[in-house]
Amino acid sequence: MSLDKTYKLVPGTTIFDAEQSAKGYHLNQFCMSLMTTENRAAYLADERAYLDAWPLREEQKQALHDRDLNAAMREGGNIYFLAKWGATLGFSFQQMAGSMTGMTEEEYRAMMVGGGRSVEGNRIDHAVLDAAYTNPEPPAEHATITGAVFTSHVPAIGAALDHGKTEEPYWQPVFEGYEHSKTWERENVPDVIFLVYNDHASAFDQSMIPTFVLGTGASYPIADEGYGPRPVPGIEGDPDLAAHLAHSLIRDDFDLTLVNEMAIDHGLTVPLSLMFGDVEKWPCKVIPFHVNVVQYPVPSGARCFKLGQALRKAIESYDRPLTVQVWGTGGMSHQLQGPRAGLINREWDNAFLDRLIADPAGLAEVPHLEYVEEAGSEGIELVMWLIARGALSDVDGTGDVEVKHRFYHVPASNTAVGHLILENHPRAEAPAEGEN
Repeated sequence: MSLDKTYKLVPGTTIFDAEQSAKGYHLNQFCMSLMTTENRAAYLADERAYLDAWPLREEQKQALHDRDLNAAMREGGNIYFLAKWGATLGFSFQQMAGSMTGMTEEEYRAMMVGGGRSVEGNRIDHAVLDAAYTNPEPPAEHATITGAVFTSHVPAIGAALDHGKTEEPYWQPVFEGYEHSKTWERENVPDVIFLVYNDHASAFDQSMIPTFVLGTGASYPIADEGYGPRPVPGIEGDPDLAAHLAHSLIRDDFDLTLVNEMAIDHGLTVPLSLMFGDVEKWPCKVIPFHVNVVQYPVPSGARCFKLGQALRKAIESYDRPLTVQVWGTGGMSHQLQGPRAGLINREWDNAFLDRLIADPAGLAEVPHLEYVEEAGSEGIELVMWLIARGALSDVDGTGDVEVKHRFYHVPASNTAVGHLILENHPRAEAPAEGEN
């Protein structure tokens, strides 16, 4: 069930993977700070004071003080980032490379002139490689998905919560629909929530439009969406699990953007408020997963469904006994722009909920045009629900799901509100098929 990381066996080589990235995040960001004349001057004027301004471990500071690139890379440094530090100190790249091999710059240059280092004698020892693949011990425990939560993430819901309007006649029916959900969530608090949402021009503007973003950071602040940040707690992430998921999903050919720092908006905080209520701290860790559903092309329902299947495999290959819920958010039918603004389609929404429960694979084949025509231009957010649905064990016949709650209401501001809770009941402890 463990992921294939045999690249770590290549001698004399440090592969910069998601684990190394998390380990060396601040070290590499320190290196990036040296890309301005002012910062380089400040560092050279007082190296220790400059380093102390960064949240670096003492081992990282010592590696830099000793000019020990091998130690810096063991501590999570990446050679392309460290090159900026070396350039600040006046080192050439050949001088830096030579220092890692025990050579002077002149000796290293002569080796390169002579054709470079031979691969002979620098491959993985066959005995070591064979041992890595021989009868690998399955972990005694692994993470499991206990359920999926599907909900709209209307920003006006957050405003109603924050301004004490939940008992007003307009809003009371909306919040009544989540009373059972809050009870269920209190009784089933997971260790981690993998929360699928879309950023609404808060963390990502037109300068960067990533399709899938996996939050790999330790924490995330609340975004100011123009009215000030919501008065809710920031998010505590799970960098270790996120790094594991990044490795597994990218190896399964899903091209993710990995983000260590970003502000999160109502797409993520409103679902948390609906399910947990007014709290001083969220009761579990959250891994944010952003999907671009703002600018076309957006990912298809089929792509999202397959990503969910790969996500379950990734979660179940994590060798810690964590409980995980996967949340799909956004929708339901709504259009926020143009002469069709205000479009709501109750019949289509409820058919979507029916098929999400009973025929998710068929629902995943619905084309974008149907979403836009029937559910409105912003109704395309519903493709994100298919990630959460694809992560449940009944999809490939290794378990069953149980409907714990279903709710639908019109309107919440401009939107139809849909909500569903499915408990996941795997039939066996075995991981999903196709594990590495």
